[in-house]
Amino acid sequence: MALALVAALMLSACGSGGSAGQELSNEPVTLRFTWWGSDERHKRTQQVMDLFQKKHPNITVKGEFKEWNGYWESLATTVAANDAPDVIQMDELYLSSYAERGALLDLGTMAKFLKTADFDKAALDTGLVNGKQYALPTGLTTYSIVANTDLLDQYGIDLPDDATWSWDDLKRIGGEVSEAGGGKVTGVQSLGFEAGGLNIWVRQHGAALFDEQGDVAAPPEVLASFWTYVKDLAAQGVTPPAAVSVERAGGSLDQSGTATNASVFATWWNTQLSSLTAASGSKLRLLKLPGEAQAKSRGAYYKPSMYWSVSSRSEHPAEAALFVDFLANDPEAANIMLTDRGIPANTKVRESITPKLTEDDKQAVAYMDGVEVGPAPRVTPNGASTVEAIIKRHTEEVLFDRETPEQAAAAFIKELQAEIDGA
Repeated sequence: MALALVAALMLSACGSGGSAGQELSNEPVTLRFTWWGSDERHKRTQQVMDLFQKKHPNITVKGEFKEWNGYWESLATTVAANDAPDVIQMDELYLSSYAERGALLDLGTMAKFLKTADFDKAALDTGLVNGKQYALPTGLTTYSIVANTDLLDQYGIDLPDDATWSWDDLKRIGGEVSEAGGGKVTGVQSLGFEAGGLNIWVRQHGAALFDEQGDVAAPPEVLASFWTYVKDLAAQGVTPPAAVSVERAGGSLDQSGTATNASVFATWWNTQLSSLTAASGSKLRLLKLPGEAQAKSRGAYYKPSMYWSVSSRSEHPAEAALFVDFLANDPEAANIMLTDRGIPANTKVRESITPKLTEDDKQAVAYMDGVEVGPAPRVTPNGASTVEAIIKRHTEEVLFDRETPEQAAAAFIKELQAEIDGA
């Protein structure tokens, strides 16, 4: 898939820009719209498309939906053939790759048809590449600690004050839980198996994973301190043994320490709360991240669940922008989609649908509304979509004592930068 994407984007870079102007046509117009997702998403999306077409009778929207695994190869192929869909559901991992090769339209040029006044700047900034708005977030999520309050009550351990607690507090309280759990329950689910936790750690130390040029910018000593913390948690029994952590990290959400009631605290995106509650059957609570009160800079940030983008080769950019505006801003469309594509990034839409949500989703919304976030991190650079696999591999090496934290940090920087340079 990666090779197909690179080839497609090299070809697409030969030209960009639709042939039509920035005015709506009175003639019949057909838009192609592509997305990935479940059958339930397909049903909701088709309802929204029908509603849009009812309001705009001269515009026909044809849907092209696929599963995640086949989606990106298909998109790369259509881009290479200069036959990309007009409206594209985009992911953060690939946004920079498509934008920097000229495959996407700068949505900032479509302000006449696409309104973004009800989006926070921090949310809009997640779709910026080189200062241009190549994507509009459909929904947002933010990092959290999920705590099993049923187990804390069982062990007689109080919830921490999440407005002030530190990473040392998490280690200490997690140790108390592990001791009370008698080997059956650990205090914390191991960190270090995805990019969110590392990103937070680096940001709290006043740094960034990537600089604005798209190069790896995380200081090696900060990365080493992260893997030292991960190793210390395991060595002190706060997290499970290495083999158990690696096995759980490679499994589904239902096999995690949170879902199986085997760990009390764990890092998750706040929008995963509903699935975790259903899997665990326990009362779970979202807590703010440790370390924010002591941090050099705020670690929390908005992560887009996904985006809307428009092909730079669309022959109907005005109509495509109008459709994205409908997806992002229309109250009736919002009532159909609810949180299927994440907690809406549009603040007015989010407020309007909240009464219709489940209790877990309401908690997720309240959490996100109450978290203070820092500036959006730089979009994952072209070539760096393997970042999570690299993080995971070095976490395993550290946990099994095959690398020191310092060796992991140096190797991580070298490998990830090589991926970026080779893209």
